[in-house]
Amino acid sequence: MIDAQTIAAYDARIDDYLKLTPDRPGRHLRHMIATLGTGAKVLDLGCGPATSSVHLRAAGIIPDPVDASPEMVALANKMHDINARISSFDTLDADQLYDGVWANFSLLHAPKADFPGHLVRIHRALKPNGLFIIGMKLGSDSARDQFGRLYTYYSAAELTMHLETAGFGVRDTHFGESAGLAGIVEPWVIIYCHAAPL
Repeated sequence: MIDAQTIAAYDARIDDYLKLTPDRPGRHLRHMIATLGTGAKVLDLGCGPATSSVHLRAAGIIPDPVDASPEMVALANKMHDINARISSFDTLDADQLYDGVWANFSLLHAPKADFPGHLVRIHRALKPNGLFIIGMKLGSDSARDQFGRLYTYYSAAELTMHLETAGFGVRDTHFGESAGLAGIVEPWVIIYCHAAPL
């Protein structure tokens, strides 16, 4: 289920969000690029302005950038001509199509009740042993920030449990903290996992 208030918040703050996007791929995206190699197909799930997809494309990977924000998708295509499209987590219906899925702090906007189903759809969308990299904020419960965006928080152990239940094998877990659009420094976790054949 799409949270309309969250989408509206992103639609209204595109310029501010664009300032936060990196000019170069970070180490976690570099890991995906190095692991998958040229010609791989990657779903950029919650792509925003599609900066990650631009880096993937430059490395010879075929990105499929999707976002539920119409304004973000329009901006991505205007800036990068990258075939970004409007889509939400719950409409993902691909079957063993992707070599990798990049969900960089996007699934944290999904309501907790919907999260397990999203992971199942992502697993189905990946080829066997496909790479899934997910970034989430650490904590508990759910809350809205000052812009009205919905956030759901998990511990690393909770995320691992959900991933394994959906059929993923967790490989590496990375921790850090940083400030996003809201300007508040928060702890996060990035998990590398693979779609183990069910």
